[in-house]
Amino acid sequence: MFVLRDREEAGRLLAERLGAYRDDPNAMILALPRGGVAVGYTLSLALRLPLDVLIVRKLGAPGNPEYAVGALAEGRALYLNQEGMGALGLRREDLDKPIRVQEEEIVRRQALYRGGRALPQMAGQTIVLVDDGIATGSTFFACIEAVKKLKPDRLAAAIPVGPRETLLRVQREVDEVVCLMTPEPFFAVGNHYEEFAQVEDAAVVRYLEKAAAALREGARDARVTGSNRNHS
Repeated sequence: MFVLRDREEAGRLLAERLGAYRDDPNAMILALPRGGVAVGYTLSLALRLPLDVLIVRKLGAPGNPEYAVGALAEGRALYLNQEGMGALGLRREDLDKPIRVQEEEIVRRQALYRGGRALPQMAGQTIVLVDDGIATGSTFFACIEAVKKLKPDRLAAAIPVGPRETLLRVQREVDEVVCLMTPEPFFAVGNHYEEFAQVEDAAVVRYLEKAAAALREGARDARVTGSNRNHS
């Protein structure tokens, strides 16, 4: 079975499949923190596209917070796993408290990752939505809903690894899916990486800063090259 070395390798391999978006002035990469940002950073460098985060939080079942029954993304985009909700006999209103808790965490991360800045404008844009892998897909589906609310022209999903059944559901919701592998049986995302350490908040901020700096440097080099041509 093929195993990815780390999230950076996942980003490089995805970039090879997403070359059509390189230098597209109307495209951007949105990564799910935290692990997806490491993949998104490598994609940003390879494709020379801006990188931002789309903050999303799992919703744990009341009394059993480790059991995710859905997810909440920026813009109050809510995804509920109806199968999980039904299995626990939960109604939408039963999640009011978990939703409030995660709304507060989203605000905290907005301040930390973006200085409180709102999501970028996406109308008419091409969005490449990336994570380091999916299992049930709750967080990814919430992010799809969040992006669709902002009316992009095109939405592509870049996912290193996930179960075939979940990826087929993603495929029905987006314009394009690029996935490196769909192992069966599928157990957990981390099983398909040699190195899968937790990505901390400080690393997310560094990835975002370094991606922005690389874009600025590339733009500066392009201006200098163009100026030199004009004077030759």
